[in-house]
Amino acid sequence: MTTIPTDETYLASVIRFTMKSMTTKTPVPFGALIVETATGKPLIKALNAVAAENDPSSHAELRTVRKACKKLAKKGKGRSLKGYTMYSTCEPCAMCMANILWSGLDRVVYGATIDDANRHCNQIKIPAREVSTRSDMPCIVDGPLLRDEAYALFTHPNMLKVFEQWKSGPRTLKKAAKKGKA
Repeated sequence: MTTIPTDETYLASVIRFTMKSMTTKTPVPFGALIVETATGKPLIKALNAVAAENDPSSHAELRTVRKACKKLAKKGKGRSLKGYTMYSTCEPCAMCMANILWSGLDRVVYGATIDDANRHCNQIKIPAREVSTRSDMPCIVDGPLLRDEAYALFTHPNMLKVFEQWKSGPRTLKKAAKKGKA
């Protein structure tokens, strides 16, 4: 009999995956992982790439859903993520939670909260659970879980430097990106 890892195991895994970005030129505190709910088999993971892709919608959760749907489509399984669970280092914003609902994910488990993220960067302050309950598309929202470990991504010294650059505005970000620091 195969034992499916716990929520803590998956969330710790995506936190470790995201923490690796802290040693790169473009650290990000947002990462996500999608696993098959019944088997626990990981499907795909991704990091936030807003700055790298110059796309404000390139949040980790959206990128993970996009990659998962493409991967499943190649296998002839369509674009629905029914039967899958997402693990995210941070509570999904309203945009990401809407995407999660549209994709059909069964469940989302998150670490840090939107309020935690908002201490460092702009957020749409609508809890993921509220977005889910106001929808007619079912999705269980669980969290925060491993909140301190996930929040450590936001307070890593390299991430704090990037947050300061973000607050300085687009011109500073463009200069930092050219130098490989954003």
